[in-house]
Amino acid sequence: MPDIVQNILILILASYATLDNQGITIINYWPVTVGLIAGLIMGDMHTAMVIAGTFQLMSLGVAGLGGASVPDYGLATIVGSFLAIRTGSGIATAVAVGLPVGLLAIQFDVIIKLANNFIAHKAQAYAHQKEFDKMRMINWLGPFFFALKNFIPMIVVVTVGPTAVKAILSIIPQWIMNGLTIAGGMLPVVGLGMLMHYMPTKKYVSYIIVGFVFAAYLKVPVFGVALLGLAAAIVIFQQGMKTANAKKAQVDAMTVTNDQPQGDDYDE
Repeated sequence: MPDIVQNILILILASYATLDNQGITIINYWPVTVGLIAGLIMGDMHTAMVIAGTFQLMSLGVAGLGGASVPDYGLATIVGSFLAIRTGSGIATAVAVGLPVGLLAIQFDVIIKLANNFIAHKAQAYAHQKEFDKMRMINWLGPFFFALKNFIPMIVVVTVGPTAVKAILSIIPQWIMNGLTIAGGMLPVVGLGMLMHYMPTKKYVSYIIVGFVFAAYLKVPVFGVALLGLAAAIVIFQQGMKTANAKKAQVDAMTVTNDQPQGDDYDE
């Protein structure tokens, strides 16, 4: 695929993916899904999915709840995949460049949410004035700004990124690149640790140990370990349902007993 076509498609992907995350939800905005599409566009699925998996693990335990702004790991995946594949520099470049762009997107996200707040109030004012055409028109600014949030950094990366990255890589010492590679391997562990912090890890630590043994020592692929986890989850769920049903039956029996009329002491 010609570079110009790849550039256009990657810009469209970055701009649309953030809109998809606002409620359309066709491709979703997970690093693994946008990474899959970025890999198809750039013609190197393996590199894109390794980068996507890295950023996906970083994002575990991080959620923009209540309108909070969080690092844009989807945009980081697209940027990292584009630069790593275009320059042939690998995951170290993807992390070194993609992650700062994802963090920068936090500031863009805050600015756009503030702007959209004014847009919402203006649209409400048009609705009260029964100027519905103007209300519909101004509401289009919201999605446009969200698309612009990804389009601006992405077009900078597409136009000057590969050349700048190649120039920088040519003068960076190898030991720094090795350090970035090690950091790229450590950051996913941080995301996984954050996720485990909010999960009942102590209660199910035995299952974690079993999964670790299968993955680290028996070399079972990730999908195989995931299937073992699914089987364990089904067993735990079934046992929980049995316990809950037994307690419910016990409560029902006690209720029936208490509802029965008691004998009168003066019957005899």
